[in-house]
Amino acid sequence: MNQKLQLRRMPQYFPHFGMKLSRACVKRTISATVLGEFLSREMDLLMMPSNCGNLMLVQWPLFLLTSKIMLANDYASDCKDSQYELWDRISKDEYMAYAVKECYYSTEKILHSLVDAEGQHWVVRLFRDLNDSIAQGSLLVTINLKKLQLVQSRLTGLTGLLIRDETAGRAAGVTKALLELYEVVTHEFLSQNLREQFDTWQLLLRARNDGRLFSKILWPKDPEMKEQLKRLHLLLTVKDSATNIPKNLEARRRLQFFTNSLFMDIPQAKPVSEMIPFSVFTPYYSETVLYSMSELCVENEDGISILFYLQKIYPDEWANFLERIGCGESSEDDFKESPSDTMELRFWVSYRGQTLARTVRGMMYYRRALMLQSYLERRCLGGIEDGNSAAEYIDTQGYELSPDARAQADIKFTYVVSCQIYGLQKQTKKQEAADIALLLQRNEALRVAFIHEEEIISRDGKATTREYYSKLVKADVHGKDQEIYCIKLPGNPKLGEGKPENQNHAIIFTRGDAVQTIDMNQDNYLEEAMKMRNLLEEFHNAHGKHGIRKPTILGVREHVFTGSVSSLASFMSKQETSFVTLGQRVLAYLKVRMHYGHPDVFDRIFHITRGGISKASRVINISEDIYAGFNSTLRQGNITHHEYIQVGKGRDVGLNQIALFEGKVAGGNGEQVLSRDVYRLGQLFDFFRMLTFFFTTVGYYVCTMMTVLTVYIFLYGRVYLALSGLDYSISRQARFLGNTALDAALNAQFLVQIGIFTAVPMIMGFILELGLMKAVFSFITMQLQFCSVFFTFSLGTRTHYFGRTILHGGAKYRATGRGFVVRHIKFAENYRLYSRSHFVKALEVALLLIVYIAYGYTKGGSSSFILITISSWFLVMSWLFAPYIFNPSGFEWQKTVEDFDDWTNWLLYKGGVGVKGDNSWESWWDEEQAHIQTFRGRILETILSLRFLMFQYGIVYKLKITDHNTSLAVYGFSWIVLFVMVLLFKLFTATPRKSTALPTFVRFLQGVLAIGIIAGIALLIVLTSFTVADLFASALAFIATGWCVLCLAVTWKRVVKVLGLWDSVREIARMYDAGMGAIIFVPIVVFSWFPFVSTFQSRFLFNQAFSRGLEISLILAGNKANQQI
Repeated sequence: MNQKLQLRRMPQYFPHFGMKLSRACVKRTISATVLGEFLSREMDLLMMPSNCGNLMLVQWPLFLLTSKIMLANDYASDCKDSQYELWDRISKDEYMAYAVKECYYSTEKILHSLVDAEGQHWVVRLFRDLNDSIAQGSLLVTINLKKLQLVQSRLTGLTGLLIRDETAGRAAGVTKALLELYEVVTHEFLSQNLREQFDTWQLLLRARNDGRLFSKILWPKDPEMKEQLKRLHLLLTVKDSATNIPKNLEARRRLQFFTNSLFMDIPQAKPVSEMIPFSVFTPYYSETVLYSMSELCVENEDGISILFYLQKIYPDEWANFLERIGCGESSEDDFKESPSDTMELRFWVSYRGQTLARTVRGMMYYRRALMLQSYLERRCLGGIEDGNSAAEYIDTQGYELSPDARAQADIKFTYVVSCQIYGLQKQTKKQEAADIALLLQRNEALRVAFIHEEEIISRDGKATTREYYSKLVKADVHGKDQEIYCIKLPGNPKLGEGKPENQNHAIIFTRGDAVQTIDMNQDNYLEEAMKMRNLLEEFHNAHGKHGIRKPTILGVREHVFTGSVSSLASFMSKQETSFVTLGQRVLAYLKVRMHYGHPDVFDRIFHITRGGISKASRVINISEDIYAGFNSTLRQGNITHHEYIQVGKGRDVGLNQIALFEGKVAGGNGEQVLSRDVYRLGQLFDFFRMLTFFFTTVGYYVCTMMTVLTVYIFLYGRVYLALSGLDYSISRQARFLGNTALDAALNAQFLVQIGIFTAVPMIMGFILELGLMKAVFSFITMQLQFCSVFFTFSLGTRTHYFGRTILHGGAKYRATGRGFVVRHIKFAENYRLYSRSHFVKALEVALLLIVYIAYGYTKGGSSSFILITISSWFLVMSWLFAPYIFNPSGFEWQKTVEDFDDWTNWLLYKGGVGVKGDNSWESWWDEEQAHIQTFRGRILETILSLRFLMFQYGIVYKLKITDHNTSLAVYGFSWIVLFVMVLLFKLFTATPRKSTALPTFVRFLQGVLAIGIIAGIALLIVLTSFTVADLFASALAFIATGWCVLCLAVTWKRVVKVLGLWDSVREIARMYDAGMGAIIFVPIVVFSWFPFVSTFQSRFLFNQAFSRGLEISLILAGNKANQQI
């Protein structure tokens, strides 16, 4: 009793939310507002009770007490000891003891209030006898513990009726249930002595005989009693473990993070009326706003629609949605009959994609949180003084309708979405414009900024001029756009990169002292919005905990919400999480954290007076985000990072999307190397801060590129030693002199190249976030899912785009797409994307390895060759086959056949004006050369291409037909042979369509030449020392030389066209691409013959889905099988 009274009466200043409340009020407020906003089915189990009733104990959330009554019954049934020993066993679990107490006291209270007259006499005497037995320690003598479960079942039946609304039938059922409970308790549960006393009690005996016992029921009407009834019923029936509540993994994660964050170092929040006003700012161009019904229902080539996909990925949320709108197992046609249900369905799907609707919903939680906090502050500050009970003044019902709360929230919060082409979309009646208008109608605090363009005709009607306006609109009471501001601009504002220009024109419409930049693929949560006031207090830098200067950018943690299905998405999610948690917090303390993404909160006044939050110079500012951090640091700003609040973030989930994103970031870092901002920071930082800054920005990509270049240098060095003969002599000299240092250096393992070190920050993050054992288990699981293949492949992506930007410049924004990707990517599409970035480089490394194995010398023989080159072979395999390993249904036979047809059609299709690279090899080949523009770039490409000549120069002297002749004539003769081979190729590729005059003669000549070449090679092998091995070696040499000539021809395209050789060069290039494609395609065909390979691929690729019990096979197979039945 004293414990509960102290809990109720003890005032507590709750610093995190800045309110002076009673402890019960604090707990009730948090549970009823935060949990109740995003949980429905399991809200009753998670709700913290008010503890404002008259029960003689503290009540805990039911999820802590679930299944405890069942376990206590089992203990009691098996009990062979005394009452005290049984209670000691139960009390070892604190929550089990609370559950037993609450069940006992609640049952007494409910039964006492439910019946009157004779029934109430029975209840009073029953519990008086039980209490006396407990006090005397003779409870096990008074009752029969074996019948306790029978009593529980009767009591459960009773509470199951009472938690519903009163009807005549249910009232009769309650009477019947009470009589059954009376019979079980009196004649089976109680001891023989008590049983006789109740049976001979004349008052009860007459009531039973007359049928008056429990005939009049006082149905519970009081809210407190109804809540207690519901708790008792759940206590008796729910068997789920506390670890499985809530069942939804995302809800569980959010609860865990929110609860843990309250124990972090959070500043004390001021009341809403005194908090720092802030704005949220989102740039938008033409991405998906809201999925339409046609987009939801349209099927791809596999028969998969977006709605079908989400139903299988989120089955529990789909069931909750149907329950929420009051539908059963509805079909798509059922939704079409109800416009309101159709709209709710569109929003339900959009809230699970990377859409603007999801972002707007998440950011509007800030307004709802401020309304709620303002409402509670006003009620709690005057609650007791106004005569309200605790349960009344913490009631949150109707807070969204409070005029004072709404006005306070609107003063402190503004949300601006910069939809650059919204005006143009309205004029052309695009669906995006209608969807944005719908968002404006549903969110009254939402503001949309856009560029309005007008054509002004001169007075004489002969000339027209264009005028540009920056406008801000909202929805009026009729749902139409209402103009708030209209600012005339001096000209077209889009001079640089689109996204930063989109931000720059609309920054003037933000209000307050702070602005949070949010990308349109982000999300927010109500419980995190509750902590925004606390975060804004960091700007005051109380006690100088962030240094001598006040913060100018507050870094916010991100949660990547797109890693829950495929292993590939999981890799990307974990890699990003390690960067935005472990990496960011470390960089903040080292004072080199910049602005890497959109959740950060800016000091608005500081930045708009110092150049804004985004730089928009074309090309050089392709990664516009980080320049805001550069700008702030150069102007003596202070950038911090905070772990107690987080924002949701969507990431790319398909390998192609990930590669395009990493290519954009790598290209942006290449441009940063050339920027003056990085130069100035390097000049101003001290030595240690400069090193930290280097290795956490552009230096990371420099080191990545150096890692790959080291592999090339190592292999080219070994091949040079092998072809020159120095390999053997150095090893022999080292053996004679006992000098093993050089030998060990040459045999060094470059394990770093398999991408294992790129996962080290992620592993450290796992250890800090999850603990050592879970981190080890996660790492092993990821290895079984081929994470090393993924990281090695990413290594090549970053190296290629970073290196290309350094050599040629011209980094560009790459649209990655933000859709749902569980579909098969065609072979040709993968080949187009990765041919020059990965496949060519992998085949070059493979060529080096083959030459080294053929001509190199290693003391240990073949085993030493394997040990030396295994990491390089792993790199080759990863770069060649990762796009197909991580391609859903990549080894399914029917898909492979379709891919082959598509690839050959693309390869042989002739280009032309207006033909895109996706449809024609020739158009794609021309697009791949677009980056070579400057004379400096051509010189560098020429120098790099000359490395391929080493193969021919070294191999021709190793041929047995040369008989160790080292004169230059041998090398010169090899060029003659190459020239003859080119002529023969030209003759063989001459088709009848190109030689319409003599088609039969051309075919005849091609046949004779083919027979002659075969006969000549056979005679050469028989009559000279030329061997079959020499034939293959010559092929390797000429393949490398031919690629060198091809690269030089592409580099000096204008010269080749003047010479009239461009058509021949194009045909040779087509042959090379056909050969490279065949090398990659043949293993895929072989593996596709075996069905178990496809099954195994689906298992490791979608392990996250299998772990959640999802039927991923239905998604991969599609609806076609169902439609055929």
